[in-house]
Amino acid sequence: MLSHNYDYASNLRNSHQINWKIDDVIGGRTLDFAKPFMPEPLAGVSGIRCLNAAEKLKLNQIRGYTYLYLFGFVEEFILPFVLNHASTTVHGEDAEIRALLRFAEEEAKHIELFKWFTAEFERGFGTPCGAIGPARAVADAILKHSPLGVILTTLHIEWMTQLHYVDSVRDQAANLDPLFASMLKHHWLEEAQHAKLDTLITDKIASALGPREIEQGVDDYMSIGKMLDGGLASQIDLDLESLARATRRTFSADEKAEIKAAQQRAYRWTFLLSGMTHPNFKKSLGELSRDGAGRVDALAKAIS
Repeated sequence: MLSHNYDYASNLRNSHQINWKIDDVIGGRTLDFAKPFMPEPLAGVSGIRCLNAAEKLKLNQIRGYTYLYLFGFVEEFILPFVLNHASTTVHGEDAEIRALLRFAEEEAKHIELFKWFTAEFERGFGTPCGAIGPARAVADAILKHSPLGVILTTLHIEWMTQLHYVDSVRDQAANLDPLFASMLKHHWLEEAQHAKLDTLITDKIASALGPREIEQGVDDYMSIGKMLDGGLASQIDLDLESLARATRRTFSADEKAEIKAAQQRAYRWTFLLSGMTHPNFKKSLGELSRDGAGRVDALAKAIS
């Protein structure tokens, strides 16, 4: 149903060529808390007038913490979904099953890397940072939706990752903590292959469905997105508490409102809009359902 030039065999070859180990990423380094972790287009802290430069740096680093935490968080549902899908292809094409198992292995590696980062951050930041969860409960809630809704969410996330690195991280990497920038780069390298695999999986799942089931899949994708938006709102509240602890500052109601508004824009762009509006995602969605693509466009405009 989808127009693309991806295939499992070349994806598998590329995966082997770019393969990295966690030690390659870390390289014996520790986090440098004198530098920002996130590029400004994703962090969205520079325009917050009630914060000084040191406080903006703290918030930027908190956002770096939650960025990788939330990626590990969503990969908790991607991993079992891919494994389950792989189990349905075990008697199919050799390259397909090997590529899918490779996909799952890399997602498990990402989760391990992000857990290492979380522990390293907590050791060096100085004050605790709250995070939504538990990841397993959210994963279970997402996986209750239709397979098409789940794979569309996954496709959104993979293309979103590509946009983040290419448009925001790559050109600003020299200004960021080198270890954090290394994690983002290596994550991007493997997610570039995953975006192609997700397109192949989406095509396979959708090809077995009728028009009504496809529309339900799009509705499920939107439902998952709305659920994630609620989680991001909760995370913003936790970030504000983390910032207050880190800066030892009590924020007024107006200051809280300013910080929350800026962070809602940044979080929505980072985790929702940058995926929903990615050209490759929009192309695939439009080929599946013109009406569904219209509904997603309307939702994107509503939360912009």
